[in-house]
Amino acid sequence: MPVSFRSRPALAAEAGIPPPTPRRSFRQQWWDLGLGLIALLGGCRQGPAPSAEPISLGVYSGRHYNTDQALYRRFTEQTGIQVKLLEGKDDALIERVRTEGARTPADLLVLVDAARLVRAADQGLFQPLNSEAIRRDVPPELRDSAGRWSALTRRVRVVVVNPKQVDPALIRTYADLARPELKGRLCLRNGRSVYNQSLVADQLILRGEAETRRWLSGLIANLKPPFFSSDTTLARAVARGECGVGVVNSYYVARMLSGDGGAEDKALMQGVKVVVPDPAHINVSGAGVTRHSRHPEAARKLLEFLASPEGGGAGYAQANHEYPLVGSGNDPVVKGFGPLRGDGVPIEQLGARNGQAVELMRAAGWP
Repeated sequence: MPVSFRSRPALAAEAGIPPPTPRRSFRQQWWDLGLGLIALLGGCRQGPAPSAEPISLGVYSGRHYNTDQALYRRFTEQTGIQVKLLEGKDDALIERVRTEGARTPADLLVLVDAARLVRAADQGLFQPLNSEAIRRDVPPELRDSAGRWSALTRRVRVVVVNPKQVDPALIRTYADLARPELKGRLCLRNGRSVYNQSLVADQLILRGEAETRRWLSGLIANLKPPFFSSDTTLARAVARGECGVGVVNSYYVARMLSGDGGAEDKALMQGVKVVVPDPAHINVSGAGVTRHSRHPEAARKLLEFLASPEGGGAGYAQANHEYPLVGSGNDPVVKGFGPLRGDGVPIEQLGARNGQAVELMRAAGWP
């Protein structure tokens, strides 16, 4: 029988084996790989991008004014960063942040008065910031030299005078409060007031210990008891003629004159003369980013916003009748107090001299 020679493809076809795929050239293989990568990347772009979890900042604040919350809402509208606010007494908030340590939810700690800001910094509760915006918007004497905190508003210790009791022309400086003509006519808040402690610390820095002791003796000699527990009740006593002269924070008087406390207080204060000493003792409310903040960059942005003319000037200061960090602002009541010239004492020095001030006050009989 003759032998039939068959080709391999024919034998494979009869056996049901598919023909081999033609071998592609090296250039064709790279072309296919490139098309595949393009398709893969295109598919990635078409898919939805994962949304980042919104940042929420914890703010512990010793300021207790409803108007502050409107400022935090404006910050959220501008940045998308949420603010969770906890308000309380300054000393309690300092202790809370210290106790919570690394577990604290606070990213920003807002305090009133220089002594409290310095105490919180000395306890290591703040972290230093390198902020060009803070250096631009906040005068050097109103911020920590190590960058740990910044002032947000200014507060002035003013003198309120009842002209029916005392000639306002007698008082131009804090030294005049010790004049013998005021004997039995001067009313003071108690020595536990941190605002009075900072005023005495201010005089210590400017006048020295010996002169400050003599000044304190003059104040106590002029005192009409009792010591008051708040600036508001003291201002009312001056307005009613129970005292001739008193020392209070400027914004308490401004609130009363603007009618924030009601029509009765507004009417009562119309007969009071407000004297801004020249030069004036400046105190502040301020804030710093906490040492264990989970969102330090976002907290820095909030601090910069609050210290800016838009934030601290138009928000924090004006809403509570305080002075902005520069100038007198647009509050008609505050502007009506007249020119303000600060004495230039750095805020951090007030805190550093607080302990000595308290000792001198106790020795003079100002408990």
